[in-house]
Amino acid sequence: MPATAAATALLDEEHPPLDQDLGGTNAYTFGRIGPHHVVIGCLPLGSMGESSATAVAKDMLRSFPNIKIGLMVGVGGGASGPPSERSEDDIRLGDIVVSKPGPGCGGVIQCDYGKTLSGREFVDIGYLNRPPNVLLAALTKLLSRIDLEGSSVSRQIAEIGRKYPKTRQDWQYQGVKNDILALSR
Repeated sequence: MPATAAATALLDEEHPPLDQDLGGTNAYTFGRIGPHHVVIGCLPLGSMGESSATAVAKDMLRSFPNIKIGLMVGVGGGASGPPSERSEDDIRLGDIVVSKPGPGCGGVIQCDYGKTLSGREFVDIGYLNRPPNVLLAALTKLLSRIDLEGSSVSRQIAEIGRKYPKTRQDWQYQGVKNDILALSR
């Protein structure tokens, strides 16, 4: 599921594009999620990686200096950890993973902030900064709601399917036969 399409589908309301020249090369989608006004930027077609994402973010902040919080949405290519006996520790096709900081870790390990030893064991040697407290407080509230009510992801995907019928087939769970766990490298 392309991240930009997924983020756009989650908008409660989509706003029309701005008429003014924002002085940059990004393409934006504007809207609202709950009470929050949102600007969605995307990587140019064929672009990927940290430097491309950084360029988009810098251009966005230059065009919209009043943005208070930025979130990256994408594919967590390195999200998997070591194999586990507990199924709740496995990351499966379609799972949504949100990192959180822990002792000595800001929540995100940048791939080039570590080293692999000769025994193929990955050793962390650095972390990215922790998220702002306002996001961590929102995450605590979300986790509390999930503890009480369960996840609403399936309901939200069903709502998106009603709003955008094409997504029903493209974004539905592809079945166990396509949900293969593999060791990450």
